[in-house]
Amino acid sequence: MDISDELRASNKKAFSEQFQTNDSLDEDIRKMIDDGRHRLIFQISHLYQRGANDLARGLLRNPSEYIQSLSDFVTERTRSIAPKYLNEGEQVLIGFDGPFVSRKVTPRDLLSEFIGSMVKVEGIITKCSLVRPKVVKSVHYCPSTKQFTSREYRDITSTVGLPTGSVYPTRDDNGNLLVTEYGLCNYKDHQTLSMQEVPENSAPGQLPRTVDVIAEDDLVDSCKPGDRVAIVGIYKAIPGKSQGSVNGVFRTVLIANNIFLLNKEANAPMFSTEDLKRIKQIAAREDTFDLLSRSLAPSIYGHSWIKKAVILLMLGGTEKNLKNGTHLRGDINMMMVGDPSVAKSQLLRAIMNIAPLAISTTGRGSSGVGLTAAVTSDQETGERRLEAGAMVLADRGVICIDEFDKMNDQDRVAIHEVMEQQTVTIAKAGIHASLNARCSVVAAANPIYGTYDRSITPTKNIGLPDSLLSRFDLLFIVLDQMDPVIDRRISDHVLRMHRFRSAADGGEDSMSMYGREDEADVDTSIFVEYDRMLHGKTRGRRPRDETLKIKFLKKYIHYAKHRITPNLTDEASEYIATAYAELRNTGGSTRTGGTLPITARTLETIIRLSTAHAKLKLSTQVLKSDVEAALKVLNFAIYHQELTDMEEREQQLEKELERKRKSDHDGDINGDRNTRAATETETETEAMDVDEPPVAQPTSSERVAAFRSAFEQHRHETRFEQISIAEIERVVNVGAVVPYQRAEIMTLLESWREESRVMIVDDIVYPTY
Repeated sequence: MDISDELRASNKKAFSEQFQTNDSLDEDIRKMIDDGRHRLIFQISHLYQRGANDLARGLLRNPSEYIQSLSDFVTERTRSIAPKYLNEGEQVLIGFDGPFVSRKVTPRDLLSEFIGSMVKVEGIITKCSLVRPKVVKSVHYCPSTKQFTSREYRDITSTVGLPTGSVYPTRDDNGNLLVTEYGLCNYKDHQTLSMQEVPENSAPGQLPRTVDVIAEDDLVDSCKPGDRVAIVGIYKAIPGKSQGSVNGVFRTVLIANNIFLLNKEANAPMFSTEDLKRIKQIAAREDTFDLLSRSLAPSIYGHSWIKKAVILLMLGGTEKNLKNGTHLRGDINMMMVGDPSVAKSQLLRAIMNIAPLAISTTGRGSSGVGLTAAVTSDQETGERRLEAGAMVLADRGVICIDEFDKMNDQDRVAIHEVMEQQTVTIAKAGIHASLNARCSVVAAANPIYGTYDRSITPTKNIGLPDSLLSRFDLLFIVLDQMDPVIDRRISDHVLRMHRFRSAADGGEDSMSMYGREDEADVDTSIFVEYDRMLHGKTRGRRPRDETLKIKFLKKYIHYAKHRITPNLTDEASEYIATAYAELRNTGGSTRTGGTLPITARTLETIIRLSTAHAKLKLSTQVLKSDVEAALKVLNFAIYHQELTDMEEREQQLEKELERKRKSDHDGDINGDRNTRAATETETETEAMDVDEPPVAQPTSSERVAAFRSAFEQHRHETRFEQISIAEIERVVNVGAVVPYQRAEIMTLLESWREESRVMIVDDIVYPTY
């Protein structure tokens, strides 16, 4: 836009009248000089504070009329403060900041009403072109006349003056040949960006909107793909390159004058005093872990351990960046493999609803470069540019990959670097770049045969290489159990979901359900209100059935994740080292029946899970109890050392019958021993009663692991080829708190024989591996 000299001088005079000497503007100029910059960030609020509302509104609505005048005024003021700071003919560039109010928009809100005005657009950078020089002034020498001529160049993106022709002069008006003096020409840096609306705010079912941004001079290379930015600029329409005809549709670009890097927690929830009080009350409860896991996807029946793992995944561990350049990730990766129709995809949907930043993709619908990054060609200029993939866009968030088994091997290898180093390195087409991709990966896959084959090992069912599996901290095998009782519970749960119709406000008053006398001081509005149609008749008023509302659950996870940084204690470190050594001693690979190879990454997994549990309890130290809770989740993921619902019911029934038998049998004899036995059987972690040797109860997971550990250690020390059962009984009972009975040992050995790990001939055991 070309403006007259009178209007330019009038606007300059208006700015000089508003800003006197020794003003706040001088402080901004001095700060610019101290930083060595040549762009002044002008605060529009300065004009509002001085009552120059018309000048501020004109600057926002018609910035082309005022920017050059403001630049002239600031340049004069800068020369008066530091005469030697600017070169001859150099001007101070202007960037803007301040309260944009209705002009603070997203790429989706950029409509025709904003064309020609100044806006502040927030989004995420998806593409960056290479930085190219752009000629501003060319100088030519004529050998015939020995005269110098110069020519200035302006295009449609210039903020002042009419566009000039793009024809480069080779001869003067008389036809004499001109030689370009490149050393005397002036250039400026030029770069084009593509900014897309942030994924979490995109309209569902619609393509995310994108706006092209032009950055020049000192604004180039101020951001990279994956960065969340707020860009202040002039929204302009540029005619297309049509051949002789105009169809009325113009290309729009944003001419940037200021770029801010936004923190990813900019949209963090606000915490009131009441929220902080409730968060601390929930953290002080004994069942905090169970409560949060129940609150995650309550519409999905069961999967309690997987839900606990998801809670720990969203909390994450503590990222470490050591002084020697080593990066230790704090994000937790998880994978679910199992039969169809066991709610794997629904769990991914639940993560999408809870996590503040989550991006969903599928294995079949994603390529390797689509997940990481790609080098593409610009359609207009033909130059190369870097385009960020899904994992780069999910930096500091969670990426959910469904149908993980449908990915090609080449595409699957592309995410190896992201899952451990958390960076994406590109070296293609002359571009070498490293992008941050610090995200947690949650993958869901079906077994290689469609359904899980229980007759072969988990590794053969999964069909993925150990190099990829070891990068997953947790791997859960989800089975479709054919148990009539479980099927009945699932059907009742699903039918209640379909029958339920929520109130318009979602039910805010839940005092009628959770009226606990022992915790009457806790405001129960953070809990989901009881509904008989939704929760069933048997739910009652039991505190163990409580679930938190999604809104409060988000606040709790965000508070615990970003404001708590636990440190490892000596006790926890020693316990983690011992637990890791025991895991390695039990075999150290998937051939022992585990789902994951036990490597040094497993040690870091224990640390990350323990740290996440400490965050969940709002503790500044990782205690032994946190490690124990983390090991329970890890043991279930590796060895499935939690009884299924059907086995648990059978075991509970046998316990009840045995307890009744013992009470009848011991009614006439000494009751002291019976009292001690009853005390031990009340705890759920005890799997067998040691006071009645003849009765063989089902063995707990801890005793199975201890038996395996003692057996493997003795074999490693003695390197025996055969061993008697009596010798095994002596070895495993050394140091055992509760001795192993002969019947229990035979049960364990029989299970090993079914797995083809040992042969038993005449009370002699022969290991086969």
